[in-house]
Amino acid sequence: MTSEDFIIREIKPEDNKAIAKVIRNVIEEMGAPKIGTAYEDRATDFMFEQYQKQKSIYYVVTYHDNVVGGAGVAQLDSFNGATCELQKMYFLPLARGKGLGSTLIDQCLDKAKEFGFNNCYLETLPYMKAAVKLYKRNNFKHLEKPLGNTSHYNCTVWMLRDI
Repeated sequence: MTSEDFIIREIKPEDNKAIAKVIRNVIEEMGAPKIGTAYEDRATDFMFEQYQKQKSIYYVVTYHDNVVGGAGVAQLDSFNGATCELQKMYFLPLARGKGLGSTLIDQCLDKAKEFGFNNCYLETLPYMKAAVKLYKRNNFKHLEKPLGNTSHYNCTVWMLRDI
């Protein structure tokens, strides 16, 4: 399987159950807490609807018509200014290590720039070491404290980059 076997496209309503399952499976796989993370977010079950608001978009990654990952951008909650958040970026193991993460980050940030955002914030879990490496490779820099209020209090790695 190569990266050409994967398709990145905008989320559709029928993707809700599949992407929610991906997100929760990855959180469980990493041994991460279920509270204070995307695991318990109500939005996780309604991803299509969540990303219908202005200046937001969510992409899913499919492999043979099965959702195997995704990521999106939206205005950072409780934060004034032109800062978006890279949100709910998760991949099942079969989609990892193929360059899809960087491709998806680029696609999200291109859209964020089109929306008028100047920088992009993200939060992740310290358990997700490969994700932190991916973000560093994509020019995200560590912050000492969180921005905005995502309510993901167990996500204690905060990063930001200019777009």
